[in-house]
This record gives sequence, C-alpha cells and structure tokens, in this order.
Amino acid sequence: MDAQFWHDKWQRREIGFHREQINPYLPAYFPTLGLHAGQTVFLPLCGKTRDVSYFLQLGLQVVGVELSEVAVQELFADLGVQPEISDVLGMRCYQTTQLRIFVGDFFKLTAEHLGRIDAIYDRAALVALPLNMRQAYAKHLLDLSHNAPQLLITYEYDQNVVDGPPFSISRSEVQQHYGGVYAIEDLHTAEVEGGMKGKTSATESVYCLRSNE
Repeated sequence: MDAQFWHDKWQRREIGFHREQINPYLPAYFPTLGLHAGQTVFLPLCGKTRDVSYFLQLGLQVVGVELSEVAVQELFADLGVQPEISDVLGMRCYQTTQLRIFVGDFFKLTAEHLGRIDAIYDRAALVALPLNMRQAYAKHLLDLSHNAPQLLITYEYDQNVVDGPPFSISRSEVQQHYGGVYAIEDLHTAEVEGGMKGKTSATESVYCLRSNE
C-alpha cells in the first residue's frame, strides 16, 4: 500500500471511511484523557473527519497530518473557515488559530513540526495501515508525541473474509505495539452493525492508553 492508493481513493470519492457525524464514542470516552481548553490533541491520518469540530468546540488546539490535500481542503471548507497556507519545515501546512493540518507523509512528520502534544486521537490511522506498516507507525507516533496518552479505536474481524482497510487489529496486537510504553485500558467493545462491509461480523473497540512512566 503506497501513497497513490489513498490519493486514488480521494479522487474516485471512495471514502466510505469518512463519517458525516462525529464518532459517537468520542464524547463518551475522550474525556477520560482529562484534557482542558488550550491543550493540544494530535490526529494522525485525519482525512476530513468531523471529529475536528468536536475538539474545536472544547477549546482544544488541534494538529493533524493527512496525505491527501483534497481531504485537507474539504476539511476546512466543511468547517467554513479560510486557512492560512504556508511551508513549515518542508511540509505544507493549513492553519487557523486553533487548527493546524500538515499535508504529506506521516513518516516525514517530526516532533519539531508538532510541538507539544498533550493527547492523541487515533480513530482511523492504525486501522488504515497493513500489518507490515503498523509497527513502524506505532513507533513513530510514540517518538512524535513523547508517549502522550491516546484514545485508540480499532476493529476486529476475520481478515480472510474481507481485506482492509480498515484492517483487523486484535487486543493482543495493540498490546504488542504499545504495551511496553502504555498501560492499556479497555473502555468499550461492541458489535459493528451490519458487520464489516456487510460480509462478516466485526467488533469495534475503544482503548485508553496512558504512559507507564
């Protein structure tokens, strides 16, 4: 899976992963991270998620990274705000007072781009990546955020019946990626209505990850 895969998805409007409403688990479980107005939440591989509006309403600073510039443009259009566009340390950046979105490869993002991160919200990043990329993603995310606490949402289903994305990620895989750094709290698991792409049963799980240090 390369960058062109995602560029093609946006160009062909194959964006079934995009939800028209905020994730219902967000207001229920994000408060467990204990952020307050003025702190910063990081959204990796953010697309044009409506979840951004929830964070802005809380008075949080939001920073994200997204490969598709089309998605970033649509995000700001949906919010009804005009961003300032500039080059920041070699990456294109769309920003307003509360919101900064970097356009480009997540793996080229640095801690210097982001500044201080107080929490991570990963609804659609880890699950978007095939197995051979997930370990590198998790390591880079920890390096970028200095092990900031995280709200993580994953799916689990029979990958032999349906291929991702979103990919199936078990509780044991979450432990493999993050258990050495985080205490992992299981917040919620529920059946996915209609299953995964209507082909096989699936569950969706919400985790709170906090540094062991």
